[in-house]
Amino acid sequence: MIKKVDKQSSDRVKVTFVLPEDHPYGDEVSVVGDFNDWTPGEHRFVRRSNQTYSTNVLLPENGHYAFRYYSEESGWINEEEADHFEASGFGTTNCVVAT
Repeated sequence: MIKKVDKQSSDRVKVTFVLPEDHPYGDEVSVVGDFNDWTPGEHRFVRRSNQTYSTNVLLPENGHYAFRYYSEESGWINEEEADHFEASGFGTTNCVVAT
């Protein structure tokens, strides 16, 4: 799941990526994409008090950013609720979030 909140006093949007409590991807999952040079581990999912896992990324407004989730245990994972999907150039599909 993806949640977006416009930051009132800036030109950034807080994008929260959420995985359910019972996700099957293992302990080390992160969101990687255009916004962090596709670097695993930079935006790791953290367990929250409501038992979901989430991570936040601040992104400039009016942008489109390719991303995927990466798990040390499960590899590359797509977010089913992404705004769009596009070819990655590597024979797979990237997710896209629009801000």
